[in-house]
Amino acid sequence: MASSGSSVPHTRILLGLVLGAVIGSGINYFTAPPPVTPDPNRDALAAVVGNAPSPPPAPPERAAWVGWIVRNITKPVGDIFLNLLFMAIIPLVFASLTVGVTRLGGSGNVGRVGVKTFAYFLVTTACAATIGLSAVNFIEPGKQVPAGQRDELMHYYGKEAGEKLDKKADFGIETIVNIVPKNPLKSLVEKDMLAVIFSAILVGIALTQIEPARAKIIIDFLEGVNQITDFIIRLAMRLAPYAVFALIFSTTALFGYKLLVALGAFVLTVLGGLLIHQLVVLPILVTVFGGMSPWTFFKKIRVTMITAFSTSSSSATLPTAMKCAEEELNVPPAVSRFVLPLSASMNHNGTALFEGVTVVFLAQVFGFSLSFEQQLIVLVLCILTATGMAGVPGGSLPLIGMVLAVVDVPAGAIAIVLGVDRFLDMCRTTVNVTADMTTVVFVARTERGREPTH
Repeated sequence: MASSGSSVPHTRILLGLVLGAVIGSGINYFTAPPPVTPDPNRDALAAVVGNAPSPPPAPPERAAWVGWIVRNITKPVGDIFLNLLFMAIIPLVFASLTVGVTRLGGSGNVGRVGVKTFAYFLVTTACAATIGLSAVNFIEPGKQVPAGQRDELMHYYGKEAGEKLDKKADFGIETIVNIVPKNPLKSLVEKDMLAVIFSAILVGIALTQIEPARAKIIIDFLEGVNQITDFIIRLAMRLAPYAVFALIFSTTALFGYKLLVALGAFVLTVLGGLLIHQLVVLPILVTVFGGMSPWTFFKKIRVTMITAFSTSSSSATLPTAMKCAEEELNVPPAVSRFVLPLSASMNHNGTALFEGVTVVFLAQVFGFSLSFEQQLIVLVLCILTATGMAGVPGGSLPLIGMVLAVVDVPAGAIAIVLGVDRFLDMCRTTVNVTADMTTVVFVARTERGREPTH
C-alpha cells in the first residue's frame, strides 16, 4: 500500500513494465538457441543401467551481450531497488506493530473501543487471507510456467534457494515454541519473523502498562523509526519505473514470454479474490454487524473508495474517510477519530489477501509444494504482517520477501511480480479502505451515542 507521499506516476511504472516485457521477450525469442532433441535410446539405456536422473538443466546460453547486459546493468539496478526495500523490513515491522498495539490503549473507553476494533481487524483480515489462499490453491496460476522453465528459474535463483534451504525450520510444535525468542536481538538479526512479531506485540503491551511519560519516549522513538523506514522506501520507489523495467527485462530476456502468461493468471487470481471480499464478505459484515444496507453503505462511501483507488494510500484517504464517516454515515467524531486512524495503520484486508496469493504463487512457480502446516504459517504471517504494516510505498513487498524466506522460497523471486504490483496496489488499497469504513460503522453501532444511518 503506497503512502500519500508517493510521487511516482502510475503510467511511468506501467510503461516500464510494458517496455521491459516487450524488449526482453523479443531478445529472448531472437537469441534463443535451437531446442535439444531428446534421445529415446539414451534415455532407455539410462533406465536399464539405473543411472541417477540428470540434474536440472542450466538456463540456455544466449548471445554473450544479453548475459552481459543482465549481469552488469539490469540485474544490479533491480537488486539495488530490492535491497533498499529489504533493508527496512525488520525496523518497519517491529516499530509499526509496536506502535499499533500501543494505540489500542490500556483501559476505559479507549481500551473497550480498541479491543472491539482490533478483534474486528483480525476477523476481516483472516477472512481476506483465507480467500486469497483458497483462490490461489484452486486456480494454481504458478503452474502455468512450464516444468523446464521452472528448472531454469531454480538454476537462476539456485544460490539464494540453497541458503534458504540450509536454514530450513521444521513446522510443528517447535515452530510455536520458537515464536517466543530466547534472545530478541538475535531474532532481529536473523530476521525470524514470528519471533519479531511476538516481541513487537509484547513490547507494545508493556508500553501501555508502564508510566506514560517513560512510555512516550519510546513510542516517539519508534515513530521516528517508522519515519526513517518511510523515507528509505520512498527513496526506493523513486527507482521503481527503472527497476520494474530492469527486473522484467532480466526475467523475460532469460526466460521468455511464457512467464508472463503465469503472471497474468496471478493478476486475475488476486483481482478475483479482492472482488469476492469487496462484494461478498464486506457487505455481509456491514449488514450483520453494522446494521446497514450494503447498497446504502457503498453509495455513501463511493467518494472514499475513489480516493483510495486513485491515491493507493490509506493515509491519503484518511481525511476523506473521516469526513464521510461523520457526515454521511453519522458516526460520532469521538469514534471516527479513534477508529479510522487506527484502521489506516493496522487494517489491511486487501494486503493480507495479496500476500497470501503471492507467496503461494511463487512457490508454485518454483515447483515447491507447501504443506497444510506451511500454508497455515503463511496464513498467520499474512494476518500479522498486514496488521503491522505501515502505510508506505511498496510496504508489503519486503514483508512478502520475509514470508517467502520462512517457507524456503527464494525471497528475490518477488521480482517476478513487482511489475504488476502498482495496479494491484490500487485495487487492494480500495479493499483496505472499504474494510476500514465497515469497522467504524460496526464500532459506532455498538457504542453509546449516535448510530450510523440506515
